[in-house]
Amino acid sequence: MSPTEAETQPTRNSQSASARVDISIDGHTIAAAEGEPLIEAILREKEIPHICYHSPLMGPIQTCDTCLVEVGGKLVRSCGTTVSANMQAVVTDSKRANDARAEAYDVILGNHMLYCTVCDNNNENCRVHNTALELNVQHQNHPFTPKPYEVDMSNPFYRYDPSQCILCGQCVQACQTVEVNETLSIGWDLEHPRVLWDGGMQIGGSSCVSCGHCITVCPCNALMERSMLGEAGFMTSIPHDSLNKLIDVVKDLEPEMGYGAIMQVSQTEAKMREERVKRTKTVCTYCGVGCSYDVWTRDRHILKIVPLHGESNQISTCVKGKFGWDFVNSKDRLQRPLIRQQDGFREASWEEALDLVAQRLGAIKQEHGPDSIGVIVSSKTSNEDGYVMQKFARVVIGTNNVDNCSRYCQSPATQGLFRTVGLGGDSGSIDDMGAAKLVMIVGSNTAESHPVIATRVKRAHKLHGQRMIVADVRMHEMAERADIFFRPRPGTDLAWLSAMSKYMFDNGHAKLDFLQKWVNNVDEYRKSLDPFTMEYAAEVCDVPLETLHSVAEEIAKAETMCVLWAMGITQHTDGSDASTAISNLLLVTGNYMRPGTGAYPLRGHNNVQGAGDIGAAPNTFPGYQSVTDDQLRAKFEQGWGVKLPNYRGLDNHEMVEAIHQGKLRAMYLAGEDMIYADSNANVVAAAFEKLDFFVVQDIFFTETCRYADVIFPGAPALEKDGTFTSTERRIQRFYQALPELGDSRADWKIVQSLAQKMGASWNYQHPSEIMAELASLVPLYAGCSYERLEQYNTLQWPVDPDGNDQPLLYTDGFAFPDKKARLYPLVYQEPTDPPDSEFDLFLNNGRQLEHFHEGNMTNRVPGIHSETPESYVEISPELAHERSIDSGQWVRLVSRYGALKAKVLVTDRVQAKQVYLPLTSHVNLLTGNHVDPATHTPAFKETSVRMEVLPERGEDPLRRLNFRYSGKRTPQMGVEVDRKWKRADYHFPGEPALVHIQPAAPAGSK
Repeated sequence: MSPTEAETQPTRNSQSASARVDISIDGHTIAAAEGEPLIEAILREKEIPHICYHSPLMGPIQTCDTCLVEVGGKLVRSCGTTVSANMQAVVTDSKRANDARAEAYDVILGNHMLYCTVCDNNNENCRVHNTALELNVQHQNHPFTPKPYEVDMSNPFYRYDPSQCILCGQCVQACQTVEVNETLSIGWDLEHPRVLWDGGMQIGGSSCVSCGHCITVCPCNALMERSMLGEAGFMTSIPHDSLNKLIDVVKDLEPEMGYGAIMQVSQTEAKMREERVKRTKTVCTYCGVGCSYDVWTRDRHILKIVPLHGESNQISTCVKGKFGWDFVNSKDRLQRPLIRQQDGFREASWEEALDLVAQRLGAIKQEHGPDSIGVIVSSKTSNEDGYVMQKFARVVIGTNNVDNCSRYCQSPATQGLFRTVGLGGDSGSIDDMGAAKLVMIVGSNTAESHPVIATRVKRAHKLHGQRMIVADVRMHEMAERADIFFRPRPGTDLAWLSAMSKYMFDNGHAKLDFLQKWVNNVDEYRKSLDPFTMEYAAEVCDVPLETLHSVAEEIAKAETMCVLWAMGITQHTDGSDASTAISNLLLVTGNYMRPGTGAYPLRGHNNVQGAGDIGAAPNTFPGYQSVTDDQLRAKFEQGWGVKLPNYRGLDNHEMVEAIHQGKLRAMYLAGEDMIYADSNANVVAAAFEKLDFFVVQDIFFTETCRYADVIFPGAPALEKDGTFTSTERRIQRFYQALPELGDSRADWKIVQSLAQKMGASWNYQHPSEIMAELASLVPLYAGCSYERLEQYNTLQWPVDPDGNDQPLLYTDGFAFPDKKARLYPLVYQEPTDPPDSEFDLFLNNGRQLEHFHEGNMTNRVPGIHSETPESYVEISPELAHERSIDSGQWVRLVSRYGALKAKVLVTDRVQAKQVYLPLTSHVNLLTGNHVDPATHTPAFKETSVRMEVLPERGEDPLRRLNFRYSGKRTPQMGVEVDRKWKRADYHFPGEPALVHIQPAAPAGSK
């Protein structure tokens, strides 16, 4: 194995919760963990071939037989053998073991043609290639035999070449037991086995969600990103026919020259590629899971994404993280500043644009005061970008009118946690979600909104007996998999959640010892639960009483429980209260302070947690330190060298109101298409028209940009350095992979330049200096530094000055002065804007797996666009029958606030008179102004509409390529390797081959 591949293998760590035992390997005594795969212990000492074994996450597959060793004189697969205290001596270097491994590899070559020099995967990470070098293969006994199948190019992101497939099964194992989409299998019963999609032979139209797990683990070039084809090597772009001729020449030389000389050529070519192919660690810029991986680039061409070391994701990605990067090089990218003129916009120099903005903002501040200006920080930019921008608002402008888009989704969850446990972040890690005995998912389509978190839950549920409860108004994948799925009436979750807490008290399931030691307000809270009987909840929520009893009993008997929730809870007028009810229930059942427990509000954007952490809020400085606290404010005044306002500023919602009232005259907004992010888009657009001056900073010309006076071209994450903080409070570095496109600039550079124009003496040279300043002022980030976050090192806040972090919160008390949590009494309120005789349909909305929010990035990814080119409204079969509508029919949805047109998709994911719009449909045109009173988060999920059937009719909005169209999963427990072993043509390497004796011919025959 080459050093490059060795460096990319998962860390071999002998520390384990299992008992430590000593075993003998090649005469040396080494420490191992009882129960771990023997190959893990061996690989900590030396390298041996292991083509089908990937990592402990994937587990033993046992298809390739290249890791054979002797244990007590018997040949065994070291991946499928576990370490035990009485294990006999292990020998890896005997002639018998070496010969058996060579024989196993020779069988593999019968399924794979070695043409490495002209292969796009010849980048020192092909395990088949590296094993040929390790074994010093010169010739092969099993001739390569092409399989009678065409190369499958039906997926827009990757291809499958059956004739190069070695049938190792890693792709199947990843799909069945890590991603748990359960699409892939191997047709072991076929005359020529191959990988199957939904039991068939084509990727396109199957249940494949293009997550990329299969490609990431493929040890050769059978599964490959289409973005790699013809791009990675010096000779790989040769036309297909010419390429085949070159391959034939190489194969003709092999019998005489041997593979040694041929491999030397491929090794040289691979080394040459290192100078043109750059590998850069980055962090995903879509949802809040925090997946990290290497991005491979050649010039500005993004070759592929390679996950492996990420703490949150390991080998996992989703379609967006693996393939959704074409937006970075989109022709639509803003590359120069733009200034409005009468007939549109004109390009300008940075000097001119910055001078104009500085002059106009300065004049408005002078005439109307600093609070006449508002600043909106992006939740997609880095911590360092956001920190500098909120500092600009407070230090240069002199206002606390600063906010970010968590106001639209996550502020209620944060509020609920602040009320009850004291810190506004996930109480544990993704590992805890997987370790919980029970996971309850409320108002979250996790498999589509946070797909990599969903993989860990699905894996625990499938392989480790985890129980799952899902409460949602719409059927989705997690609901389909759940042990209990129920549909509360929209906006009523607080009622059944509170009823669960009352049930625990009334039936002896409340953890009274825990409550007495760690929780305040128990008696007051318990009294507040009097109205919340199970019968009351069943009536209010329109859920069968027996279902609620089943849910309560599951919660009561669970040793550990995590609750995951998202916008289905937070985007209601009681979003803060419903979030509080979740935390109350966790406290009542003692599900804090231990591994596998806690509250997990799933953050929507990649850095929405970080945007709150760094102070992009009207009431808190960085680190959630109150702007009204004299002592805390004095600390920031000393650190920043200015006098700061001592009162709360305006949030997003209040800024829009203040514009209409004539109080807010100017706005500086970065990285947010606020017209399609905020509720009631028509009101927001009308506000922007009233502004005296409007500055927008973005990478694309969005709908919001239409109202700007000056537009600054920002840079996406691949074009700068920085850190993001994920939903599990994990702080991670990302690195600049590409130069800034055109004249675009990193956000922190733009803000600093503007601050300097307005008199500030800032001089940050690198984002690391910004992080150092942040750490000096924020206890949660005190020990953060770029050195401690180097490459794949991560920290989960709070981080002590010495660098110790806290993956699990509250292990020694809660974040209040007395270290006790607080149960918070609640009162149920009916949701606003209920359906009536005129607006008779409930409108639900949310994300799609393949698209992100309004689609500004994903609609610029051709592969995603080909799978899902248009939006649609989902309606139930009952409603379709009642209104005589089929899929493809155009309708107009009309609310009290606006209207839009959409195609219909008839699906049983929704029921009765509930309809569902993906966020790409610009649902904001329909939603109103009602908000959660505690946070002003819009009630996006409380809108009623009527549906007008239009005469136009089109084709089904679901393309046949889309996994939702007709995909049918084929679940199984991994590769089912025993089916391979039962094949007549399978032979265990190292054992004598059976001799087939022909029967003697009958006497007299010829």
